[in-house]
Amino acid sequence: MTTAQTSLSAARSASPAASSEAGRLDAWTGAIVFLAFAAAYFCSALVRAITATLSPVLTQDFSLHARDLGLLAGGYFLGFAATQLPLGTWLDRHGPKRVILCFLSVAVLGCLAFSLATSFAWLLAARVLVGMGVSACLMAPLTGFRRWLEPGTVLRANSWMLMTGSLGMLASTLPVQWLMPVTGWRPMFWILAAMILLCMAAIAWVVPTWKLGHGAAPAATAGAEAETGYAPIWRSRYFRKMTPLAFFHYGGLVAVQTLWAGPWMVKVAGYTPLEAATGLFYINATMLVTFWSWGMVNPWLSRHGWAATRLIAWGVPLSLAVLAANIAAGPSAGWLGWALFCMSCSVLGLAQPAVGMAFKPSLAGRAMSGYNLMIFSGVFVVQWGIGLLIDVFAAMGLAQVASFQAAMGVLLCCCIASYGYFLSVSADNSVEPENP
Repeated sequence: MTTAQTSLSAARSASPAASSEAGRLDAWTGAIVFLAFAAAYFCSALVRAITATLSPVLTQDFSLHARDLGLLAGGYFLGFAATQLPLGTWLDRHGPKRVILCFLSVAVLGCLAFSLATSFAWLLAARVLVGMGVSACLMAPLTGFRRWLEPGTVLRANSWMLMTGSLGMLASTLPVQWLMPVTGWRPMFWILAAMILLCMAAIAWVVPTWKLGHGAAPAATAGAEAETGYAPIWRSRYFRKMTPLAFFHYGGLVAVQTLWAGPWMVKVAGYTPLEAATGLFYINATMLVTFWSWGMVNPWLSRHGWAATRLIAWGVPLSLAVLAANIAAGPSAGWLGWALFCMSCSVLGLAQPAVGMAFKPSLAGRAMSGYNLMIFSGVFVVQWGIGLLIDVFAAMGLAQVASFQAAMGVLLCCCIASYGYFLSVSADNSVEPENP
């Protein structure tokens, strides 16, 4: 028996103190479980962001307009968002391991379908299927971490999961660009399907099974929780305070990072496709370092009174200023400007675990999935909406550069409005009563 197996077996057969209501994992087992989930989230981020690098070849092969490209990239997030409400309920009831394995099997089918696509409609349907399949890759571990890790470690684990996502996005840039002449884009999705299958095997091997009392509601309370469903989530003032920022600002961050930074660099800043892929590589490398840094400093910030809500209140104006500067700079705003925008938006990544910790552990899956629904609904709307606005402004007679600037200006206005709402609502993330 390997050291990992021994450690995991010990964790599963631990004393009541080790498998108490909190269900804490020891440090070694927690690290192994984290790595298994992180591998799946790496694949999720890679398949999410790959359209930015492949946008030139997909545009050429399928004769796509800007609105088509936005819809194709946004289709991933449409599928992702569509599963979030049932996903939260299933996570609370069945636990992370069982749920993520079922979802990842759908992602494998989606990758294979995308590789075989012969039309835009087929591409879009496969993209939606992939989005549905990987939609548990962050929520499943965060739900588990809420139960398995010490409270001071949850924010760090969240930041390092996002760092892993940045590593996946990094892999979607220059490595994909380098492989294109060797494999073509279709075999890349066969490789992605194989990688996801390996992640499923790792998760099945090392992640603890969700046990009664470690996430699932006891029989006496299951009926009450089934009746309330998402009601306590939607009624939370703190949840409502955070959702417009999730929809427009966080959604805008992901839309830029996973798609529109690439076309901006090509069509506004005049980059070649290889230069744009290099720029995306630098952007995602910056985000990797940023999320690693958040993971390092979060425990210290928490001990010194810098809660997530306070950090967001101070950090968001900086990202608004950077976005405005990029719009004004136009062709002068290259990869560095968008890297600074994404970096300054990273403070919004603290909101997800903060929302989860605002509720009892038995509601954590629903709380974070509900919040994730807001984020990825926003990504779909912003990603497609920017493409639609670019085409609309071009039809009104604006030049290509001005059309991109005007579309990003609309995003800036929406982000400013969402921040104003955030400031107007008085609420913190102290734990909500389970049955208000």
